[in-house]
Amino acid sequence: MPTYEYRCENCDYQFEKMQGITAKAIHKCPKCGKSSLKRLIGTGAGIIFKGSGFYATDYRSEGYKQSVKSESSAKSSEKKETTATPAKSDAKTTSEPKKTINKGKSGK
Repeated sequence: MPTYEYRCENCDYQFEKMQGITAKAIHKCPKCGKSSLKRLIGTGAGIIFKGSGFYATDYRSEGYKQSVKSESSAKSSEKKETTATPAKSDAKTTSEPKKTINKGKSGK
């Protein structure tokens, strides 16, 4: 329900009143009793969010959620396949020193 601001032109009493949108404006001042109230033009009310927060993904369509879910499961299965089997080049690697053969002429 919106809050409207009123000011009496007779006694300058100013106050706020919570009213429905379809409710008629008040004309009688509660302080002096004269019919000289004017409803002031307000800047509007700010939005108050209560709770842990709101995110753009909170209200996504079911189709979008399913496509994201299938993409993420496909990526995770690809990752498992590459990490589950070691590369063949890694299996043959040893820490033995290499043997070198000198094919040069022996000098005496």
